[in-house]
Amino acid sequence: MAEAYRITAGFMPLLDSALLVAANEKGFAQAEGIDLQLVRETSWANIRDRLAVGHFQVAHLLAPMPIACNLGLTPLATPTIAPMALGLGGNAVTVSNTLWDAMSAEGAKPDLDPSQSGRALQAVVATRAAQSKPPLRFAVVHPHSGHNYELRYWLAACGIDPARDVEIVIVPPPLMPDALAAGTIDGLCVGEPWNTACALLGHGHIATVKAAIWRSSPEKVLGASAHWAEENPEALAGLLRAICRAAVWCGSSDHHRELAEILAGPAYLGWPAEWLMPALSGQLHVNAQASFSVEHFFIPFAKAATFPWKSHALWFYSQMVRWDQVAHTPGNVAIARETYRPDLYRAALKPLGIALPVANAKVEGALHTATPVGSAGPSLTLGPDGFFDGSLFDPDEIDSYIARQQRDR
Repeated sequence: MAEAYRITAGFMPLLDSALLVAANEKGFAQAEGIDLQLVRETSWANIRDRLAVGHFQVAHLLAPMPIACNLGLTPLATPTIAPMALGLGGNAVTVSNTLWDAMSAEGAKPDLDPSQSGRALQAVVATRAAQSKPPLRFAVVHPHSGHNYELRYWLAACGIDPARDVEIVIVPPPLMPDALAAGTIDGLCVGEPWNTACALLGHGHIATVKAAIWRSSPEKVLGASAHWAEENPEALAGLLRAICRAAVWCGSSDHHRELAEILAGPAYLGWPAEWLMPALSGQLHVNAQASFSVEHFFIPFAKAATFPWKSHALWFYSQMVRWDQVAHTPGNVAIARETYRPDLYRAALKPLGIALPVANAKVEGALHTATPVGSAGPSLTLGPDGFFDGSLFDPDEIDSYIARQQRDR
């Protein structure tokens, strides 16, 4: 074998680091001639900054983060690309027991339905405002995160203004269960296993999930230094193939127990495997006593889960505009679109003979059932996808989409 490519990757201790972890632990990286060094970090800001200064060549990143970097919205912003996604779904919204009791009194049910729970939360928010109580405080992991945007989307669609009716703060994922238990926050939107931890420890109740707010939606990506990727195309391509093989392995239910035990190790999450199995099986603990089945809660490989859709990038950009993080200009649209690199994905993975989408973007929310779509190689089925409120996002109509959202604020 040729001399190994040494690649250092930063990751956060979350379920959706699984593809990188499995690529390393199951030998997929080594088979591609890659010496993959995984470095656990404590915050997304640390990962972002260490990627920017060259400590990491690639990283487990929040899906909107490379876009924010390229738009100059972050400190030490350097050109960053997303040549691969790291799965679909995996987040949830969890609220304190006190808040859940108040929502239940307003009609919320333990079935994770975002419309019903959202209406109940809106009623609670309105009652608190009428009583001159302080706004509820929700935590997300980073300003440029899917958590922030999907929480805001859900709240706004349910009649709650995220900018005025509630307070949204930033808390690192591992600290969220303690923050909820201490009463410093009333709710949170975070990836697994932290919602399950809150539920099993008796700190809170899962109110709804990402897989219901936006079905088949993106969450994390493989972020890479654009300069490093350009200088090391063979290393990047080998890593993408290794991660793809890892995604196939992670997607098999036969491997879920082994995967949970690997992730539970001290080098990775360092928490019980029992906290990871609910998300892998889709049988979520909504609280310490009850569970509920969620189809497609976390998807590692099926439904083109690792494909970096430009429509995903543009939806995240639309939310950056909606919540006043960046101005809407043709130049910024182009930056967001070109951050995601399906061309690199196809070139690297073509030798594997997997199904490759022929399009770079799609209308988000258009597939109400599982639907065969055009692909190179084997057949490919996408969907169902879409937003819980029935809206569509057509990336070719981004101007009107943004204008409509701004008008409705």
